[in-house]
Amino acid sequence: MTFRTTVDDFLQTLAGGDPDAIAALFAETVDWKIVGSPAVPWIRHCTTRADVAEFFRTMLGGFVAEETAVRIDHLLVDGPHAVVLGEVSQVIRANGRAFTTPFALHLTGEDGLITRYHIYEDSLVVAKAAA
Repeated sequence: MTFRTTVDDFLQTLAGGDPDAIAALFAETVDWKIVGSPAVPWIRHCTTRADVAEFFRTMLGGFVAEETAVRIDHLLVDGPHAVVLGEVSQVIRANGRAFTTPFALHLTGEDGLITRYHIYEDSLVVAKAAA
């Protein structure tokens, strides 16, 4: 199994929207980075697989699933590192506000599990939509 397979599994599982299935692809301990506003309910620091499940449960529950659109422009894998570049459009369930942001996701893996999840996006756009 290559890390590319793990990344493909992650992207497919993420699209399926099951937080526990998504978290199962992560190691027990995770190097996690998401920069954002405390006004965004799902922005939090995670260090464990259980934290990851709660993050995705909160985040995915905060969006109107039928209004989600993701475009992946590039997926680059080099050994245990992967970078996913794209754009995501979401609608906030609580207020109906839509936003679109480009994103860069840096993943690292070991033994078929994700050990690093660093995502970079326009956090101001997300915070304004969530406010």
